[in-house]
Amino acid sequence: MPQPLRILLVDDESVRAAMVEEALGQEGHEVICHLQSPASLNDMVERHAPDVVIIDMESPDRDTLDSMSQLNRENPRPVVFFADQHDPDSMQAALKAGVSAYVVDGLVPTRVRAILEVAVARFDAFQSMRQELDRTRTQLADRKRIEKAKGMLMKHQDCDEPQAYQTLRKLAMDRGQRIGEVAGNVIDILEGLEKGL
Repeated sequence: MPQPLRILLVDDESVRAAMVEEALGQEGHEVICHLQSPASLNDMVERHAPDVVIIDMESPDRDTLDSMSQLNRENPRPVVFFADQHDPDSMQAALKAGVSAYVVDGLVPTRVRAILEVAVARFDAFQSMRQELDRTRTQLADRKRIEKAKGMLMKHQDCDEPQAYQTLRKLAMDRGQRIGEVAGNVIDILEGLEKGL
């Protein structure tokens, strides 16, 4: 790890939590918050802004999965789940809820560094893909709006496609907005006119 990580630890066994905290400390990491249960996980992540969340328990129950899903939606972080037992269904559910690394047989101090590196790298790759997907969806939605707005402008202003596009482009530049946003506004206005609003 290039730098020490600030870690939020969820562990309902205080002796095990102390061992995990010691193992992390030996690698230079700091546990900034320790929770007994994942019930307030999202709130605590928002408050403490850890680099990584580590959950150490027997296996993920429904409440834990719900907490991880909420965290993944609202405050995404790399999550490492240390489970005591191997259960393929629990592992799949945890990965679907946003876990970056699912490790069976608990935390082994000598493997802490490698596991955290993998979890952070996997999380970063996933976030990058998610952002790219969001950009692609936005571009596709913009294209659809632009095409619709051009068609409506051609009909209402009796102009050809290049002129309609030029009108949208000029409006976008004048307003300092994306052309997709302007297209949405044009559609709203022209649909309102068509409905006699």
